[in-house]
Amino acid sequence: MGEKAKGALRRAGLPRVIILGFFLLLLAAAGALGMDLGQLLGDMLRRWGMYGVLALAMVPAVQCGIGLNFGISLGIVGGLLGGLAVIELEVAKSPALLAAGARLLGEEKGPLLAQWAAVLAAILMGAALAAGIGWLYGLLLNRVKGSEMTVTTYVGFSIIAFMNIVWTVLPFQSGELIFPNAGQGMRNTISLASSFSQVMNRTLAFSIGPVAVPTGLLLFFFLCCLLVWLFLRSRTGAAMGAAGQNPAFARASGIRVGRMRLLGTTLSTVLAAVGILVYAQGYGFMQLYNGPMQMGFTSVAAVLIGGATPRRAGISHVLIGTFLFQGILTLGLPVANLFIPGSNLSEVMRLIISNGIILYALTQTGGGGRE
Repeated sequence: MGEKAKGALRRAGLPRVIILGFFLLLLAAAGALGMDLGQLLGDMLRRWGMYGVLALAMVPAVQCGIGLNFGISLGIVGGLLGGLAVIELEVAKSPALLAAGARLLGEEKGPLLAQWAAVLAAILMGAALAAGIGWLYGLLLNRVKGSEMTVTTYVGFSIIAFMNIVWTVLPFQSGELIFPNAGQGMRNTISLASSFSQVMNRTLAFSIGPVAVPTGLLLFFFLCCLLVWLFLRSRTGAAMGAAGQNPAFARASGIRVGRMRLLGTTLSTVLAAVGILVYAQGYGFMQLYNGPMQMGFTSVAAVLIGGATPRRAGISHVLIGTFLFQGILTLGLPVANLFIPGSNLSEVMRLIISNGIILYALTQTGGGGRE
């Protein structure tokens, strides 16, 4: 092997090369076994858009200096509360919105306008809640510099445990949200069929042969990526990146490092709130209680597979990593089921890949945060 090839392999990291090879192997196996590659590719595109914004939440966290944000569950809780409020208020059933949609889009597509209003209202409410939560979260992380990853992991699990209690006492009244005949207590799985189920997936959707392209979903994901990319290249974004890369130099340049860390943490938390709603609408359900437990690990694994590190992350890492990670999961289950019917190898592969790549990344950096 030449020096250039060795250098490229060293930069990419052996685990990422193995994962890429594994993805290509699964793709070849699916084709050789006569599976519908068009349908599988459509599923990959859908999962890419559904999980992408959650993975994007890692970028501002890494850039501002707190590292990989395992605590995005805080933002996820804000997003879920925004979604629940929209269902309680029956935004998607508003007669005015339905009538306006019928006039603009026709009777058949009329509900689409009301559903978009519902999901955008949920995003705005969820983002507002997440911004407040994220600011408080950032204040905490500013007090534990050097131990951010440990604290974010602990906070991420703790908020899920705390919300398991909160979900049982929230004063929602809609029959779509609470357990029947109980009077209170949120259902574990909330259907979005009457609100904004798959509204992004269906918008401008088209097919290329057997491949279904969820245009609206992908466009929204790419828009979020573009907005984060533009922010990182703004004056404030550049200052935030400088504070994360070299805090001492940033302070000497007049940058308020603590404030930049607060900004990055808050932005990461807000993106997590947006991401869980994008995921939920694509899935058609919102899952409460322990549903969001592994979201942080999945998002971290995706950006690491794309080439990010605990000290460096960009939009390209999100795009590449999310597609590869979700592509492996999409292909893994049907291929595994052909070899071992009824097996749970897809879940096993998800755990091995996500936890393995996280462990590898942490061993390369010592697992610590920045001073």
